[in-house]
Amino acid sequence: MSDTFVASELASQPETWRAAARLVPTFLDSLPQAGERVAVVGCGTSWFIAMSYAVARESAGLGVTDAFAGSEFPRGRDYDRVITISRSGTTTEIVQLLEELNGSTTTLITAVADSPAAAVAQSTIALPFADERSVVQTRFATTTLAFLRAHLGHDVDALAEQAEIALGLPIDDLLAAEQVTFIGRGSAIGLTYEAALKTREAAQFWAESYPAMDYRHGPIAIAQPGRLVWSLGPSPRGLAEEVALTGAVFVEHDLDPLAGLVVVHRFAVALALARGLDPDNPRSLTRSVILS
Repeated sequence: MSDTFVASELASQPETWRAAARLVPTFLDSLPQAGERVAVVGCGTSWFIAMSYAVARESAGLGVTDAFAGSEFPRGRDYDRVITISRSGTTTEIVQLLEELNGSTTTLITAVADSPAAAVAQSTIALPFADERSVVQTRFATTTLAFLRAHLGHDVDALAEQAEIALGLPIDDLLAAEQVTFIGRGSAIGLTYEAALKTREAAQFWAESYPAMDYRHGPIAIAQPGRLVWSLGPSPRGLAEEVALTGAVFVEHDLDPLAGLVVVHRFAVALALARGLDPDNPRSLTRSVILS
């Protein structure tokens, strides 16, 4: 593993997940209650984490759960609770939305407890131990999802053990690829979007993402020798064989998609270094997006 901020931060994920899960009893009043209509809102990586949680909560039968990009929240729709996610607490769209929702039941999940977003949210869940120096998010995003999944009753200790396995899986044989497409199903779909984003951010690399069942409906046309099709979670029956016929390499690990994302983080960092790039300072990006 390289000596970069992002590499050390992504390697710390098993422990930050465990630490987050231990905090859940402290914040029960700030988290969605069974039966509530909930919106989960974020930008970029945080939006993709919101997608994954929304599917997991609704699939558990706990209530309608929608995920939105910060700029696209439907102002005319009623929710019992709005959960916002912002690592820095300075994201313009999140701060503005919380200001507009003043009087509503809002919760901010952040790494910075005294941020502008925290000043206008009804309640704040701070995970400072998951904060990062790097521009690209790894541990804050996954730690937030581990925290939310712990509230759903998922075994985060088992997830952390899988993440430890993910930190040791070989990836060198994947680094010669010229393109990668990530696929998943259910709550993993949001994580495939995050996987592709992380690869683009860190390595300026051609990466796409699709629901696994929809992949056959067009995107498989770009599969060819020298390219990867990477499944987060179990793939649909027969898809690996179809991809093999194209000459592309099919990548699938026996891991929960959240732990599988840790392998992708390592891939993105290693790919950046192999391409002569600095994954701590990705092109055209800053740690927080603040709009004028």
